[in-house]
Amino acid sequence: MTRMARRVKGRPGPTALGVGGMRTWLAVVVLGQGVGVALAQPPEPSATRTQPINLATALQLAGASPIDVQIAARQVELSAKAYDRARLLWLPNVVTGVDYFHHEGLQQNFAGELVSSSRSSAMVGVGPNVVFGVTDAIYSPLAARQDVRARRAALQATTNDAAFAVADAYFTLQQARGELGGAAFATKQAEEVSRRAEKLVAGLAPPLEANRARVELARRRQAELVATERRAVASAELCRLLRLDAGALLEPVERPELVVTVIDGTATVDALIPVALTFRPELAGQQAVVQAALVRLKQEKIRPLVPSIALRSVSTNPSGSIGYGAFGGGRGGNVGDFGNRFDVDVQVMWEFQQLGFGNRIRAGERKVEYEIATLELFRAQDRVAAEVSTAHAQARAAADRLALAEPALRDAVELVAKSLEGLGQTRRAGELVTLVVRPQEVVAAVQLLAQANADFYAAVGDANRAQFRLYRALGHPAGALPAAVAPPAVTPAPVPPPAVARTAN
Repeated sequence: MTRMARRVKGRPGPTALGVGGMRTWLAVVVLGQGVGVALAQPPEPSATRTQPINLATALQLAGASPIDVQIAARQVELSAKAYDRARLLWLPNVVTGVDYFHHEGLQQNFAGELVSSSRSSAMVGVGPNVVFGVTDAIYSPLAARQDVRARRAALQATTNDAAFAVADAYFTLQQARGELGGAAFATKQAEEVSRRAEKLVAGLAPPLEANRARVELARRRQAELVATERRAVASAELCRLLRLDAGALLEPVERPELVVTVIDGTATVDALIPVALTFRPELAGQQAVVQAALVRLKQEKIRPLVPSIALRSVSTNPSGSIGYGAFGGGRGGNVGDFGNRFDVDVQVMWEFQQLGFGNRIRAGERKVEYEIATLELFRAQDRVAAEVSTAHAQARAAADRLALAEPALRDAVELVAKSLEGLGQTRRAGELVTLVVRPQEVVAAVQLLAQANADFYAAVGDANRAQFRLYRALGHPAGALPAAVAPPAVTPAPVPPPAVARTAN
C-alpha cells in the first residue's frame, strides 16, 4: 500500500460542473454498506502479496499514473513552449563576439580596376539580427495559443478516458470476484449433492444419478478455477492501468455486488446531449483547431499587404554579424587605431510569392484546412451525441437486467436449499417408495444457481460500467469523481444473501 500511497498526490476539490439544471442529472455518489447478494464471500486470495484498494483511490490514480495521461501532459507543455516562442518573433537575435578579417592579393576597386592590397581588420562588439514577417509576428502567437487550448482539451479527454478505463477494469475485477464467490458456493452445493446421491444409490436411485452428481461437481470445480483465473487477470489489468505492482493481487474494499449510481436514471437523452455538447473536452479541442485554422487563413490573406522587416548588422565582413563595437585595422597583418563603429541595415519589404499567384494558392490551402476542421467539428458533435445515446441505452438496459437478475438469484438460492432438503425425503405411492426430489433435479437446481449468479454479477458489472461510460460521454472532468465517490468507512462483513447494496441517489 505504500507504493500506492506515494502515487496519490493532492488534488483540488470537485470542479464546478453544472450549468442550468446539471444537479438534476448528476447524483452524489456515496458507497453504501448494504447486505450483499453474494452467495459466498470470494475466497481469500492465495497470492502472498495482496493489496487493498477502493474505487476512489483507483480514480485518483487514474488522473496521475497512466502513461497516456503523462504523454498528453508533456504535449501540452510542448505546445506551450511553441506559443512562447511565437510571442518572441518581434525580438531580434543578439550576437556578441570578435571578428577578424585579413586580405592578401588582388581585389577590384570601385572604378573596376584590379589592385593588389594587403590589409587586416578586427572588431569586438555586439550586433542585432532579425528577419521576420509582420503577419507571422501577429498571427503566429494567435494560432499557437489555439494549439495550446487544443492540447489542454486533449489532456482532459485523455484523463477522462483513463478514468473510464480504470473504472471499467475495477468493475471487471468486482464482477470476477462476485462470480468467484458464486462459483465457490455452487461448488459446495454440488459437493453436498454428490455426497447425498452416493448414499441414495442403494435402492432409491440408480447408480447413474451418482455419476451425474459427480460430473456436475467436476464442472463446478472447473468453473471455480476459471473464475479464479478471471479474477487474477482482471487484477493484473487494473495494476497495469494504475502502474502498481504487477505481482500483487488487488483486493477491492467494496463488496462485489455494490451498484454505483452516478447519473440519475430518470434523465432523458434529449436532456443529456446538450450537456455533453457543452462539456466534452474533445469538442472544445476541435473548436480550438477551427479557430487556429481561421487565424492562419487570415494570415495568408493579408500576407502580401503587410511588409516583412529585416534588421542586420553590417560592420564586419562579409555579411556581418556585429554592428557596434571597437573596430581597428591596418596594412598587412597590422591591426590598430581602434575606435567606435556602428553600422546597421534596416529593410522593409513586401513579398509577392510567384508574382502573387503563390499567395493566392496558399490562402486557398488555408481555406480548405479551415473547412476540413469545421467538418471535423461537426463529425465530433455527431459522435458525442451518438455516444451519449448509446451509453444511456446501455445504462437503462443494464438497470432493467439487474432488476430481473436479483430476484432470479434469490429464487435460485432458495431452489437449491429446498431441493437439498427434499432430496432425502421419500413418499409412498402404493407399494412404491419414491424420492420427493430426485438427484437430477437438485443437479439442475445447482446449474441454475451458477447461471443466475453469473447473470447477476454480469448485470451489476454492466450497470456500473454503463454509469461511468455515460459519465464519460457527458464530458465531466474525471477529477471530480474521486471526491464524489467515497469509500465505505468499514469493509462489510460476510453476510448471507440476498439484498443488493446500492449507492445513495
